[in-house]
Formats: sequence, structure tokens, C-alpha cells
Amino acid sequence: MSRSRYIAGTVFRMLTLLAAVSVLSFVLVTSSPIDPLTAYIGTNSTLSQEARDEITEHWGLDDPPVERFTAWAGNFLKGDWGTSIAFKKPVKTVIKERFSYSVVLMLIAWTFSGVLGFLAGIFAAVRKGSLWDKAIKVFCLALQSAPTFWVGLLVLSLFAVQLGWFPIGLAAPMGKLAQDVTLEDRIWHLVLPSLTLGVLGISKITLYTRQKLIEIMDSGFILFAKARGEDTAQLVLRHGIRNIALPAVTVQFAAFSELFGGIALAESVFSYPGIGSALTTAGLSGDVPLLLGIAVFSAVFVFTGNLIANILYGLLDPRIKEGRADG
Repeated sequence: MSRSRYIAGTVFRMLTLLAAVSVLSFVLVTSSPIDPLTAYIGTNSTLSQEARDEITEHWGLDDPPVERFTAWAGNFLKGDWGTSIAFKKPVKTVIKERFSYSVVLMLIAWTFSGVLGFLAGIFAAVRKGSLWDKAIKVFCLALQSAPTFWVGLLVLSLFAVQLGWFPIGLAAPMGKLAQDVTLEDRIWHLVLPSLTLGVLGISKITLYTRQKLIEIMDSGFILFAKARGEDTAQLVLRHGIRNIALPAVTVQFAAFSELFGGIALAESVFSYPGIGSALTTAGLSGDVPLLLGIAVFSAVFVFTGNLIANILYGLLDPRIKEGRADG
């Protein structure tokens, strides 16, 4: 397959994905029992019926669903993502402001889970069958079944409430002016949410690395290397890591989707003002423009992560490039 055809196919898949995500998200949001008008003005509002009708007309809440989606899609293609009902700001502005917080959190958690998970997988594989290996497997399997919300509450209650080592939430000290917030303050408030996300992302890369390294260590060329006198450390460094690094990179980049899925709950637990907490707010208030904007944005983000993994795999492994060229 030529490079141009590969790029064209990738772009087509992304556009198809975005269209499907947009339609599905719109159907789910409009089917929600939450009334956007009630969420906007409050359940105890004393607004007159005329004022309610004006608000409903302004947001187009009474328009037929197909008409609302068509209008949104047309404006979206022109670069107008609409205005958030919950935040009273353009959707682009809300996503830009909130994502600037979330991207730091996700990068820290993603790096932490990737590095620690890779090292833990190697450690478990080298000590296959030992107590350490069994403990790591049990820990990883428990994490895979643990809800993000529960882990976040556990981390929060232990390190923030009982021990008091870290702040309970937010991205900066409460009551402190923005210009007075230091880098140390930002980092201190990032520790617990990034720890929660990072720990939850460790299990997959750990178990994958462990299994791959065990398969390599049981292969024929490893037995030959042992016969030449190479010890375990040399076998892992010279042969093991070289063969498991590329698949591990692919798995870690593919973990973007899970990271994006867990960030909403993690940010809600720690009251962190990122895109995940904005998504929760939009869902509870029936904010269709913001929900659709975040859904499309997250789909692009996840698709880009998977695409980067494929590109890196092709660049770093000559056999992949040769296979594409021959195809």
C-alpha cells in the first residue's frame, strides 16, 4: 500500500469515526431524562413562562431533533462549535481552558503508568512463579476490575483526609489569586489525581510486558545465548527489551482511550477543573453543544494517539515499512 493511500484511508476512517460519534452522542444526550431548561434556570426558579419560552427559543430546545443536529453539524463544519449552556461560553473556549489542565494531568499519569508498568512487567517476568510475580499479577488484576471513582476516593481519604499530606482537591489553593499561584502549588494539587489515573493504567502494560518477555525468555535464541554464558541481566537488556519495547509502545499509546474514559471520574472526585469535570457538568445539565464538542474532541484525541502508535511502530521497525511498501 502506498503512503498516499494509507494516509487517505486513515483520514477517511477518522471522518467516519467523527460522524458516528457525533450522531451517537446526540442521540444519547437528547434521549436523556434531564431537562436542559430546568438544569439551566434551576428547579426553584421563579421565572415567568414568557421568560422560559424565550430561553427555550434562544437555545432551540423545542426544535425537532433532526433539525437541531443538522443545524449543529452545519455550524460545526464552519468552525462554530456552539455555546455551552452550562458555562455560558463558546464550546471552543471551554474545551481550550479545561484541556490545558487535563493535558498536564493525562501526560503525567500516562508517563507514570507506562514507565512503572513496563519496569514492573520486566521484574515479574524475570521472577516468574515467585511470590513477587504472583503479588504483581494479583495487584494488576484487582486494578483492572476497580472503578476509577472508588480508587480516587480511596486515595483521597488516605493521603488527603487521614494523613493530610496533600490537598483535598482543586488545581490550586482555595482563595489564592491566580497570579499568586506558584508552580509548586500546581504540582502539589496534581499528585493525587495523576496518581489515581496512573495506577489504574499500570495493569495492562504490566501484564502485557510480563507475558511478552516470558515468551521471549523461553525462545530458542535465548537458550542459545544462555549456553554462551550470558546471565539474566544481559539476556533482558540485550534481547528482551529490544523485542518487547515496540509492542509496549503500541499498547501504551492505545491506552489513551482508557485514560480519557477515566479522567472524568477522577477529576470529579478531586474537583479538578479539567475537561473531564466539564463533561460531567455538561451531562448533568443536558448541555448538548458542549457534550458534542467534547465527544468529537476526545474522539480525535484518541484516534491521534492510536495513529501516532502506528506511525512510530512503522518508523522504528523496518519490517513494518517494508511490508507496507510491498503491499
